[in-house]
Order: sequence, then structure tokens, then C-alpha cells
Amino acid sequence: MTHRTDDGEGVRLASLLAAPPPARGRTWLTNARLFDAVDGSIREGAAVLVEDGTVVRVGDAAEPPPDGAAVIDAAGRTVLPGLIDAHAHVYPHLPEPEHGVEPLWPGTGAHILAADLRDALRMGITTLRDVGSYGDLVFEVRQAMRYGALRGPRLLTCGRIISATAPGGRWFDGMYREADGVDDVRRAVREQLRRGADFVKVMTTGARSVELEDPDPAQMTRAEIATVVDEAHRMGYRVAAHAEGLDGTEIAIETGIDTIEHGMYLNQRPDLLERMAAGGQVLVPTLSCFYGVAGTAAPDDDEAGLAPAPDAEPPPTWSPLLVDLAMSHLEQAERTLQAARAAGVPIAAGHDWAPISDLGVEIVRMVRHGLSAREALVAATATAASALGLGDRVGTIEPGRLADLLVVDGDPLERPEVLRDPARIWLVVQLGAPVAGVALERDPAGGASPAPAPTALD
Repeated sequence: MTHRTDDGEGVRLASLLAAPPPARGRTWLTNARLFDAVDGSIREGAAVLVEDGTVVRVGDAAEPPPDGAAVIDAAGRTVLPGLIDAHAHVYPHLPEPEHGVEPLWPGTGAHILAADLRDALRMGITTLRDVGSYGDLVFEVRQAMRYGALRGPRLLTCGRIISATAPGGRWFDGMYREADGVDDVRRAVREQLRRGADFVKVMTTGARSVELEDPDPAQMTRAEIATVVDEAHRMGYRVAAHAEGLDGTEIAIETGIDTIEHGMYLNQRPDLLERMAAGGQVLVPTLSCFYGVAGTAAPDDDEAGLAPAPDAEPPPTWSPLLVDLAMSHLEQAERTLQAARAAGVPIAAGHDWAPISDLGVEIVRMVRHGLSAREALVAATATAASALGLGDRVGTIEPGRLADLLVVDGDPLERPEVLRDPARIWLVVQLGAPVAGVALERDPAGGASPAPAPTALD
């Protein structure tokens, strides 16, 4: 493929330009159980030296602190790379005022989205890939982060999703750029890059969340999809495909699209999974979207149906047709997850639901439906980073990577659910700066913080 590789040469991503400045100085994070996202192993008694926002060495806790380094004692807690959500829709979910209450002001959504992004960072999510939002708010909030108005995850966006003229354009007004014919499609790609998109997303099939759309046949012609890929890759950008039905999924894979989003019917085409594995194309299975539409109809941990699972969704509010489809799609997605794993297809985690701070629930569900906890954590770190084209910068804890770190009070390999518990998120480090977590929070009643000094945590 001719598109941008992980070294980032040839293209300047707006998401990287908007990053906050790295923390200056040296930090020695020691006495840690370090999760190696390269192979999924645990290194006991590890230490990490961070300098000017970058990991410079992974050492041993028995070593003395390097000269001039602030010391953070992890006290045996688990240290992971910052989590990466490869499939998020970054827009505010606005409240519905009661009758008689003043209507929402036009700018209220921006404040709600800012709070959502802060919550995501608080839960250890240091990178988010927005695969479709409404209007320009995602660009605006990213620019606000650039100028220090708030701190949130590194934020990649596709801008408008490129789609054929289709029913989904009525449902998702302001999220799609409808285009027909190869010339219009090429222009649509260029428009997104002009607006500051970090990658391009295309609807190769219809959406399961729209009654009038069927996943088959492909929503766009092979020539149109190939044009999206050609123009994006020519300019050095990656492409993500909304791919549900097999016709569009097959075209997406054959035209070299980098990430296949959903792809739940791929278990029926082992040849396509083999092709993905050979080409390094990444599957983002998005199990949580099926749970979300199906609501409490989704399977839970109690086979007798006596109690909902801890991650049960509220009762379904979607049409009965779509609820039934979501149940069927979840079964297919489970089979595809297991088949993709067996075929050696790279798998990245993507929540595809709200709130954007709960990537942990997708990790839990990936384990429930066929991955080991180690594999699910790799999917939410190293593989997700590679899928976004940032594998040389984030996703692993090794020399040269940006110091995006998550320190967890507990063992996510034994209980991935700890990633959903704010009380277990002990420390979040972004570009070397401690930015969130229990270690930085003080009890409003006056209790002592676990962080007795700004330069040392123990």
C-alpha cells in the first residue's frame, strides 16, 4: 500500500499538531507490574524512565532512581499504555429539557462534549478516533484543546463520512458527505482533508441502525470505493470502511482499505479473513453497538436470565426490527471475532457507543466473546495504535514512544472490569504529565490525597 506508514512521514496530522506540550524533566515510575502490549506479557518489578514526555528506558525496580528524576512509586500496580479507542463517535449526547424548562442554548453541546472528553481521559483513554460526528464540533473541541481550554484524549477525526446518496443521509444529517460518481467522491475526500481530517471514512454498505438501509448490496460502486482509497492513500492518509454486508466488505478488503469497521459477516468468508491477515488489514469488531441497540435483550452472564450482566444496557428504545437485527448481528460478530482471531487478523478495540469514556466495556465484551484478556488489552493498545497509523508513537511502553501511561489498581488480566471502575484508575499520564486518576484527587471532605507532593507519588 502506498499510504502513510507508521513513521508518519509525508503528512502532518492535525491530531498530533493539537497535542499539548510534553512534560519537561525526568520521571522514574517504579515498582510496577508492566503490561507489554507487544506480546501481552507481564513484567514484574519494572520501572519506566520518562524524559520530556517520551519513554527513554524500561528498567528494573531494584535500580536506584536516575539523577534528577521525580519518583512515582506504583506500589505493585499494573502499568499499561494509555488506552486507544479505534471507533468512537465524538459528539455530545444532549439532555432533553422537561416541558417548561428553558431550551438548550446553541453552545451548550460544546461544554457537554468537553466534559465527556475529560471523563474519557480520566478513564485512561489517551487516544480517540472519531469515525463520524455531527457538524464541526469535533474540530472545534480539538482546537480548544490545542489552546489549553481543556485536556482530553488525542483526537483523530474523519470529518464527514463519505457516503452515496442514501437513506442514512436523512438519519445522520450533518455527519455524511454524500457523493455520487468517481469525480464527486474524489472531491469529497479532498474536502475532508481540507477541513483537517486525520483519515477518511467511507460507507461501503448501509447502516444497521437505519430501517431503510440494508447491508447488501454495496452502497457504493467498486469504482467509487476504489477512488476513495486511491485519493486518500495518494495523499498519505488511511481509510476506514463501514462494512456490514459482505458485498461492500469484500470490495473494501479488495481495494486495500486499512480498517474494516464491524465486518460481522466475515465468518462466512474465510477467504476474506485470510486476505486481511496477509495484508495486515485491521478488524474493529465494535461489539458494543450491537449491545446498545439490542438493550437488555443482549445476552448476559446469567444464562437463566435472572439477573442482568454488570454491563447490561438500558431497555431498547430502537424499533423492534432493529433490535432483532442487533441480536442477530451480535451472534455473527462473535463468530467473526473468533474466526478472525484464528486466521491471524489484527483486531483493534472500538467501543462505538456512549459514553465515550467506557472503552472498558468493549474490552470486557471482547473477552466474553472469544479473546483472552491479554489479546483484548493488546487490541486496545498496540493494535489500535497501529490501526490509526500511530504505532511508532503510542500503544506500547518502549523507548521512543510517547509517555501515555495508565496505572491501574488491580489486575486487568484477571479482571478486565477494573478498567471500568474510576476508583481503580490510579494514575493517567499523558505525554509524561500526570493528568488524572485517584492519585491526583483529594477528598472534598478533607481527606489526604494519595499524592502527598507534586513531584512524588507513593
